[in-house]
Amino acid sequence: MSTPTTATPPALDDAPVLAHYVRGGFVESAHRASVVATAPDGEHLLALGAVDDPVFPRSSNKPVQTLAMVRAGLRMPAHHLAIASASHSGEDFHLTAVREMLASVGLTEGALQNTPDYPVNDDAREAVLRSGGGKLPITQNCSGKHAAMLATCVVNGWDTATYRDPSHPLQQAIAETLAELTGDEITSTAVDGCGAPVMAVTLAGLARAFGRMASAPAGTHEAEVADAIRANPAYLGGTGRDVTALIEHTPGLIAKDGAESVYAVGLADGRGVALKVADGYPRAKPVILAAALRRLGVESPALAQLEHSPVLGHGEPVGAIVAVNI
Repeated sequence: MSTPTTATPPALDDAPVLAHYVRGGFVESAHRASVVATAPDGEHLLALGAVDDPVFPRSSNKPVQTLAMVRAGLRMPAHHLAIASASHSGEDFHLTAVREMLASVGLTEGALQNTPDYPVNDDAREAVLRSGGGKLPITQNCSGKHAAMLATCVVNGWDTATYRDPSHPLQQAIAETLAELTGDEITSTAVDGCGAPVMAVTLAGLARAFGRMASAPAGTHEAEVADAIRANPAYLGGTGRDVTALIEHTPGLIAKDGAESVYAVGLADGRGVALKVADGYPRAKPVILAAALRRLGVESPALAQLEHSPVLGHGEPVGAIVAVNI
């Protein structure tokens, strides 16, 4: 693990204001963010903020992690690859897929080492609480990734008890794939919220990685993961999730949202987009992403869902979160 530091990264310190929280025509709050769009050759098409500085992509890393596992011999149906890349909502079909993945390599959910939590989906969480249930690893949003990690270990004969260790062959394979696709040196490694390693890369590198995966030639492992995500957007997110709508309604696009207000998108023509809201609060993230995609000329009915961010007063809309300076 890297030594903790108190220095604020330029990607946060130098981030411009890209969203306003407007109430009754008055700007009540402002969100700073860094956004980058990359061309198929990796060059910047749009750069707002210190986009060549490292950040933790958090769960936006997951499709690249899945790619590393496929390269390491993981063979799964497409919907399993999608949920391996997911921050799923914990709905019944998500949990079924995770259990199927584990059973395919002779494991049960008892092997999962991700942090126990309730489902993200409101109805699923309420059902757990009404039944007297508690937080479990399988209902936590990263259980698909952890199930895939365990399956990859079984396929390769690697130790399953230590799969979260950064020195484990699985995590080393993930680090190599992440560095290759982003074109970045991994500058820091820490523990993600789910207990697995999280590795810092630049926002520009994250955008490049997604552009490369989304435009990968048929028959490649990159295309296999991208096609699985495109074909199964509900497994990547869940009911009502903006990331699911974005993939479902935008031909050729792949995307992944991440904690601490990170978002990454890859377009079929090889362009990539990545952003991070500096304060980590997620409410402005989809609005900023929609503005960046519109600037790139992307048309999709899903953008209206991303932009729909009403500010409420006494339960009624009295304003909105709006993108600025993009």
